[in-house]
Amino acid sequence: MYNVVIAEDDYRVAQIHEEYLAAIDDMKLVGKALTGEDAMRLLGENKVDLLLLDVYMPDQLGTDLLHKIREEHPEVDIMLITAAKEKAFLEKAIRYGVHHYLIKPITLERFKETINQYKKKKVMLQETADVDQSLLDRVFGKGVKEPERSNLPPGIDAMTLKKVKKLLEDNKEGITSEKAGEILGASRTTARRYLEYLVGIEQATVEQVYGIVGRPERRYYARG
Repeated sequence: MYNVVIAEDDYRVAQIHEEYLAAIDDMKLVGKALTGEDAMRLLGENKVDLLLLDVYMPDQLGTDLLHKIREEHPEVDIMLITAAKEKAFLEKAIRYGVHHYLIKPITLERFKETINQYKKKKVMLQETADVDQSLLDRVFGKGVKEPERSNLPPGIDAMTLKKVKKLLEDNKEGITSEKAGEILGASRTTARRYLEYLVGIEQATVEQVYGIVGRPERRYYARG
């Protein structure tokens, strides 16, 4: 369960964000703040995981709170949800490690997508004992781009492609198209088509190995 504080001076917008939050599993609202001072009080009185912070607060700018929050509550994650579009605010947010910057008004779909990305990163870090470059790329979003569904070529289904990628991630020692087909319940030819597609967009690598009977076969690996 993630404890959340909403710092938003417009009570109607705060109510919308509260309703959005209620639609997402494992998110618990512990308080709403109308001012920067209220936000700091709530952070001091509660164990807070995530602060949804507006920039334009009646008593001070939300971005001016960032330094104080980092000093007094370094464990709190922050997302800015604001109408502010000035580049200076974005630059300051980046310097203080803000997780995301959303421009109001935001839709429920965009809100849920952003919160779920946040949750995914948190779980990833909690479940990982050792840090490697692959983990860092996923956390910081510097991995290779996911292909857009609309850009997938004929014969490549998005859901099946996702399953094949997961299969590669689960088989660090590599997997052949024949074995992949068995696990997926598909033909070897179908599995190979998806595997070769991932190689082509640089999300997988392949090497030629020799099987037990000496017959060469292609073994595929998730790209680290």
